[in-house]
Amino acid sequence: MASGGLSHRWEVENINSEEDNTAIGFRVSKKSKNLSQTQKEFLEELKKDFKNQIREVEEKLGREMRVMQENLEKRFDSLVKEVQKNTEENNTLKSRIGYLVKEAQKSTEEKNFFKSRIGQMGNEVQKLIIENNFLKISIRQVEANSFMRHQEIVQQSQKIVKIEENVKYLLGKTIDLENRYRRDNLKVVGLPESHDQKKSLDVIFEEIIKENCPDILEPEDKIEIEKIFRSPPKCDPKMQSPRNVIAKLYNSQIKEKILLAARRKQFIYCGATVRIKQDLAASTLKNRRAWNMIFSKAKELGLQPRVTYPAKLSIILQSKKWAFHEIHEFQSFIMKRPDLNRNFNFQI
Repeated sequence: MASGGLSHRWEVENINSEEDNTAIGFRVSKKSKNLSQTQKEFLEELKKDFKNQIREVEEKLGREMRVMQENLEKRFDSLVKEVQKNTEENNTLKSRIGYLVKEAQKSTEEKNFFKSRIGQMGNEVQKLIIENNFLKISIRQVEANSFMRHQEIVQQSQKIVKIEENVKYLLGKTIDLENRYRRDNLKVVGLPESHDQKKSLDVIFEEIIKENCPDILEPEDKIEIEKIFRSPPKCDPKMQSPRNVIAKLYNSQIKEKILLAARRKQFIYCGATVRIKQDLAASTLKNRRAWNMIFSKAKELGLQPRVTYPAKLSIILQSKKWAFHEIHEFQSFIMKRPDLNRNFNFQI
């Protein structure tokens, strides 16, 4: 573009110099009117050339102007597009900046909210710490109270154990006293109550003894009876079996002889079987009945079992006498001897 501009200026200067020369020539022609025809033709040709050159210069200038105009238009369009692009980018940046500003405001608000929330949480933590300390104190108090209650419970349990032991002891003493009170008594089981309507109980008792063991009677064929009665005193219609007869004798030796005879043989009175037993407390009788199955099995095995006062089982094994107060004692004893345990079949 720079070289084209320089050549254009050079051509314009040449044209100007030629125009000046032409003007000089015209002035000369005015002065010298007597030029030849040849010279005139030359001048005409020179004019035509000059015009052609001017036309070429104008065409060239027009083309260059058009090129320059097209270039300028393209450059302008490019600049317009760049401006539009920059405007769009600016708008995008503005919207982005606006969004970032809003985000920053939102973040600031969230930050402030979190600060306030952290403050609240700090207050709540302080409250929880205070409550925790209070609960710790309460727990310590509860533990102390629980320990004291535990100690009291232990003491009460010890007292209860002592009371139970005392009650058991007193109950045992009471049962023993009851048994001692009843030791001179005999119990007649299975005697029909229809006989009571014909004879008194003391006469019936003497007849039972005379009929089954007359050799143990006292002189004059009588037995001194302190008292004799049915037990319980009142008859229960629901009971199918007759009430027992309780007889208390003055002479304890006669009582023992009657018991020994009752163990050896079965007593009969008026064709009915009656049994004469030792009169004991109900709890003692219950404890004695608990030995029944073991007693029967031991008798089958020839262990010579015997239930002694108050409810103690004794056996003879290998010429040695063994006594047991409780059933579990007997079970432990038998399970240590497999040959006997096979017969009793106690489970370990």
